[in-house]
Amino acid sequence: MDRKDLRALSRVRLSEARALLNAGLPDGAYYLAGYAVECALKACIAKETQRYEFPEKKRVNASHTHDLGELVKVAELQDELLAAARADPLFREYWNDVQEWSEQSRYDKHSQESAQDLIEAISGRNHGVMKWVKHYW
Repeated sequence: MDRKDLRALSRVRLSEARALLNAGLPDGAYYLAGYAVECALKACIAKETQRYEFPEKKRVNASHTHDLGELVKVAELQDELLAAARADPLFREYWNDVQEWSEQSRYDKHSQESAQDLIEAISGRNHGVMKWVKHYW
């Protein structure tokens, strides 16, 4: 899977999350929405991998996580994230909500409202996390 695939998969997962939310299935919507961000951050990591590069094992292993905060570190976007959060309080609030997502959410119950809030935090036109990530993928 390459950067282009990850970007496309990110878009698909977000579309699927919206479709599930619209169908009244908030558990799946919440779960897939988080994967959209995970794929987007992994696209950022892939962007920094040079053609023919033999990647450092520690970085490769760290990339195989579902932890969104850890993926920001592996993508070396911590400073950019902090700057964006300082400049935009709503983005900071959205990021705080998004980074609480985990792959373990597949076992949790989520209300329609919590799934809607997560999708808004991710896809919000002016302050959403995906808007920020797309600057780096």
